[in-house]
Amino acid sequence: MSLHAQDDPELRRAQEERLRAVWAPPTGIFLRWTDTNNDRVGVWYTLTAFGFMLFAGVLALIMRTQLAAPDNDLVSANTFNQLFTLHGSMMMFLFAVPMFEAVSILILPQLLGARDLPFPRLSAFGYWSFLLGGVFVSGSIFFNAAPDGGWFMYPPLTTRTDLSGLGADIWMLGLSFIEVSSVAAAVELIVGVLKCRPPGMRLNLMPLYAWYILVVAVMILFAFPPLIAGDILFEMERLLNWPFFDASRGGDPILWQHLFWIFGHPEVYIIFLPSIALFAMLVPTFARRHLLGYPWIVLAAVGTAFLSFGLWVHHMFTTGLPKISLAFFSAASEAVVIPTGVQIFVFIATLWAGRVTWSTPLLYATGSLAIFVIGGLTGVMVAVAPFDWQAHDTYFVVAHLHYVLIGGTLMPLFAGLYYYWPLITGKKLSDRLGRTAFWMLFVGANLTFFPMHFSGLEGMPRRVFTYPAELGLGGLNLASTLGAYLFAAGVAVICVDLALSPRRRVGERNPWNAGTLEWLEDPRADDHWGVRCVPLISSRYPLWDQPDFVKKVDEGRFFLPDAEEGRRETIVTTVLDARPLSVIRLGTPSFKPMLTAIALGGVFIFTTYHLYWAALACAFATLAMVLWWLWTGTAEIPEKESKPIGHGMELPLYISGSSSPGWWAMFITMMADATAFSGLVFGYYFFWTRHADFPPEGMDAAPGMMWPMIAMAVGLASWAATIGAREVHARGGVGVARLLLGAGIVLSGAGICSGLAGPWLSGMDPEAHVYPAIVWTLAIWTAAHSGVAIIMQGYVLARSLAGKMTPRYDAEIRNITVYMHFFALTAVVTYATIGLFPEVA
Repeated sequence: MSLHAQDDPELRRAQEERLRAVWAPPTGIFLRWTDTNNDRVGVWYTLTAFGFMLFAGVLALIMRTQLAAPDNDLVSANTFNQLFTLHGSMMMFLFAVPMFEAVSILILPQLLGARDLPFPRLSAFGYWSFLLGGVFVSGSIFFNAAPDGGWFMYPPLTTRTDLSGLGADIWMLGLSFIEVSSVAAAVELIVGVLKCRPPGMRLNLMPLYAWYILVVAVMILFAFPPLIAGDILFEMERLLNWPFFDASRGGDPILWQHLFWIFGHPEVYIIFLPSIALFAMLVPTFARRHLLGYPWIVLAAVGTAFLSFGLWVHHMFTTGLPKISLAFFSAASEAVVIPTGVQIFVFIATLWAGRVTWSTPLLYATGSLAIFVIGGLTGVMVAVAPFDWQAHDTYFVVAHLHYVLIGGTLMPLFAGLYYYWPLITGKKLSDRLGRTAFWMLFVGANLTFFPMHFSGLEGMPRRVFTYPAELGLGGLNLASTLGAYLFAAGVAVICVDLALSPRRRVGERNPWNAGTLEWLEDPRADDHWGVRCVPLISSRYPLWDQPDFVKKVDEGRFFLPDAEEGRRETIVTTVLDARPLSVIRLGTPSFKPMLTAIALGGVFIFTTYHLYWAALACAFATLAMVLWWLWTGTAEIPEKESKPIGHGMELPLYISGSSSPGWWAMFITMMADATAFSGLVFGYYFFWTRHADFPPEGMDAAPGMMWPMIAMAVGLASWAATIGAREVHARGGVGVARLLLGAGIVLSGAGICSGLAGPWLSGMDPEAHVYPAIVWTLAIWTAAHSGVAIIMQGYVLARSLAGKMTPRYDAEIRNITVYMHFFALTAVVTYATIGLFPEVA
């Protein structure tokens, strides 16, 4: 569409009416639940995570009340254990990570000038998984069935069913379900940032929030899967008596600590970096200038993420690891201060060089930096192994952790709340109430946690439900309790401010006079499509730097200003320089994500209660729902090849291969899968290094070499058949491609049989020793992936037979070949490990 055509006001009104009709939310309460627009999914996500935070805060108040005086009996020891376990679990798994994902799903489309993220139904599926899993885990405390082993769930106290009840299963399986939603959100955010940026927004012009979210989402792919691997081993020990953490049968509980903290320490930065991202948005706004040191802060964010994966052992300094390991991880723990400090000093320098306009969001931001720096200083202390030996498992560590989390996560989120509330609702929150709440939070946080440094150094152990008066710690604990109630009162003031918000009038557009794209949206207009048109970007702060930018967007003078075909659409661009590639048609409101999440939730919940047949039925229901979802909602053959998007440009409506968002989604998902698999392989070689004889002497049962090598061969043959089918199909050989896919299905089935034949025919008993247990685990993991290969190959074959896949429209076969590459790697590593390792031991 030409610029001249946009001078016609009647044409603009017609375009806006078509956009409004396409993006209007469904009517009716139930139908609104089916809406998958990321704008509304983000709101639900945010409110749910905020609700879990409030509930976890109530649990913390009960704990602080119990500890206010010595020898208190408000709650029993068992109840206290459930309280601190659920408080920590909810704050980390149900608030911190989901909240950053929720906020990102909400504001990232506007920040990128996109109509929506590429997989809105995936976002909806992630939300429903999060909601169901969160209710399941948090609700357990009302039935005296909450987990009581700490948010880290160390074996053997938690893996022995005679020492722990159903709560351990609720924690493990419920949070595994929630981890699915976290990985789903990470896939959505990574593809959104890389492939849905507006034309012209090269990587070096991306808003820093997008950079931070990209870094953090990638971190999730490498941090969460090791915990998923640990969860698998944990539940196999509890449900099947396979001794991964039982030292009497060759297991080792230290393996769980490694897998947990490989997740647990990057987790701190996963929740810290998005908060820094909020600073990166609001500091330039209130400094009235561009952020200084843009390349440095991007490098610092990447460096922080990289170093965060080398710190996990500083949680394990007291476990008896070799001194050389302690020195390495202590040095890495100190080194992470450097990129963190760079980010903080960039914000200070920007404020110093600008013309600062003080506001409630900036007050929260600066206050949170002060609290975070205190937590960082004590972090440097506990990173020194000799000091950590003294302070470990005392309230000193509790103080350090909460200073970091409150200063690095909670307070910045409140800053973002006051900053972005006008964007979400069109109404500013009260400055008077906001500042009152800030000082209550700031004073309350310091009064709560600063005394804990002293109580910890005086010997107050954490995770105890009471203490004797002779310790002389009653005054310090009372001060912490009073501070906790003051902090809670500050949160209550914020809740009152939010409750009063609907009564306030809609404010002006872009009330902070910010320079980034998310403020293009006019809260006074009843629009649901985000930006009026997808803009052309030539600056990091286009609202400040590009002349008449807002007016041109409002008049539809950029790209995709219409919805002629009545479809929800946005533009796909290249990864590096954001050149337009195609128009992608987005998922419309649907109940399929919700039903899929319910079915998958049934798998985890029924397994918790050992209702295996019901869990199996839910697994088949989940598979059926996923196939229905994919069959009816993805890789649609368009009614025409291309469409004009404005400025004389015409883009295709269909792309496949490495240029398409679907290909990237598969690649990113498989990166997470491969990381989880590496956690299991790590377990195998961990046991090898921990045992002088592995496999143990006298254990004749081993899978041998023959069956693993056969399984590897047929797995690679299935991979080759799929690759051959893709290449032949692209050249028009549809019939031959179908035959090759059929052969791939047969070979994948043979891979299942031969992969399991080795440990089965050799009589390996997984309950007898950790060696057969870990061999069986690797074999089952690879056999399960062979089963997934069968489903994928069969699905693509069915699409071809139904005429829904052609040599021109071949996204399905190109996407599954990405899976097959990772499957081939899994097969090679697994069968080489279990087949050749006993021969070279």
